[in-house]
Amino acid sequence: MTTIPAHALLLEDLPDVTAWLSKLLQARFPGIQVTHAPTLAEGKRLLQSAAPAQLALVDLGLPDGDGTTLIRPLAQQWPDCTIVVTTLFGDDAHVFPALRAGAQGYLLKDQPEERLAAALDGILRGEPALSPAIAQRLLRAFQPIAGGDSAPGVEVLTPRERDVLVLVSKGCRLPELVERLQISKHTVSDHLKSIYRKLNINSRAEATLEAARLGLVQL
Repeated sequence: MTTIPAHALLLEDLPDVTAWLSKLLQARFPGIQVTHAPTLAEGKRLLQSAAPAQLALVDLGLPDGDGTTLIRPLAQQWPDCTIVVTTLFGDDAHVFPALRAGAQGYLLKDQPEERLAAALDGILRGEPALSPAIAQRLLRAFQPIAGGDSAPGVEVLTPRERDVLVLVSKGCRLPELVERLQISKHTVSDHLKSIYRKLNINSRAEATLEAARLGLVQL
């Protein structure tokens, strides 16, 4: 995302948190329209009936189910929407399923407001919105286990795939990759598919963390 989002979907059941996040969104993105869904059922209804949003903040603990179940259809039906989890759950059982479903960011609501605001600002620059505690948890998860097999290493990627991974981790989208690498968009797409398959990842947030784990970039 390189422009200010015009429309955001806020999936949150608590009225005070809804008011707080809405105010934060409007402060960071002047003029943004915020559509609120207090339940999973309402979120699913809006996905079918509302105009596509460019940004979605998704809570996981909802009265009628897990917000993770809305992430995949959001990513499929609104492909230009940046999906960011906003929750109090920072454990592996919540973090990894959400990222695998297609979330491009994961923010903890109990962190200082200025950090949340900075993370939202970073979305405009294509930076994955990750709370520091979540980034640390993900990096630890990719560390080799003593006495066991290590995760796939940088050697599994071709030199061109490494170039693509580095640029993706820095926030470059498809048009920028085409321009900077001087290759066709179809070739870029093929490289991205290969990278995701080789590293067993499903989102740009995971790609950024993999690039850091492999020593290609620094967070």
